[in-house]
Amino acid sequence: MLDNATVESWGIAGLLHDLDYERFPDAATHGAIGADEMARLGYPDDVVHAVRSHNDALGIPRTSRLDHLVYACDEMAGFLVAVALMRPSRKLEDVEPANVRKRMKDKAFARAVPREMLLAGAEEVGLDFDEHVARMVRYLSGIAPDVGL
Repeated sequence: MLDNATVESWGIAGLLHDLDYERFPDAATHGAIGADEMARLGYPDDVVHAVRSHNDALGIPRTSRLDHLVYACDEMAGFLVAVALMRPSRKLEDVEPANVRKRMKDKAFARAVPREMLLAGAEEVGLDFDEHVARMVRYLSGIAPDVGL
């Protein structure tokens, strides 16, 4: 079990990893600009590294559990929301791994999400893809009402 400080720190990494994306969506700089600003503001080195390493285009190796988790959860979270919005109930808790696999085969669905990243993320955290999906659904379902799902 993780201590509260770790949960807090990892939560910050998850919340801020795309800090620079809206203003600087270029893959050549995404993650680097936000990480530089976070370092300047005194965020912990492990959080800054996780933000920087989540973008494959920067070529920064992911070395810690936090690095791998941010990468594994980044694209998956958005994809799961998109899948949930296509369910009759529009509820995240009703998303099953089979629904995700089906939508992954549809190249027009959420076309900006690289399918190989979804698969690689599960592998990086050492989970079977379906288990990764199930865990993400379980974790995100806790906040789903707050975001309209």
